[in-house]
Amino acid sequence: MEQEDQDQGQGQEHTAPLVRDVLPALTAELVRLLEEEGEHELAICAHDLRIVTECGCGDDFCQSFYTERRPTGPYGPGHRNVPLSADRGYLILDVVHGRIMCVEVLDRPELRPALTAALAAGLTPTRAAASPGPAAGAEAEHPGP
Repeated sequence: MEQEDQDQGQGQEHTAPLVRDVLPALTAELVRLLEEEGEHELAICAHDLRIVTECGCGDDFCQSFYTERRPTGPYGPGHRNVPLSADRGYLILDVVHGRIMCVEVLDRPELRPALTAALAAGLTPTRAAASPGPAAGAEAEHPGP
């Protein structure tokens, strides 16, 4: 039995937490707003977003997070911003070739504790490590509204 427990622990990889588990109300809002904007495929994708890393800009008003590996350069071709008419604050999605890469969340300070706790849980974003990176030369700080 002890050997079985050791075997199960070996090779077991953690993934970045799902946004819907950490911030269920934000996920519901994203899905609703994307549907209202006619972004049906992105609304479907919003159910499975993961919190890979926070923005890291250091601004108090920013609660943005990456859902894929953070870029080392600009997103390049295929990138677009999808601004959403949020109930409050700002919600802007960075989308590359139909994939949500970053959720820019501004002026929602109540989200910070849940984001910090989820990222501090020591989860290894294995999915992010497998993601292809964008082209070099991106902005290193939060683009802001």
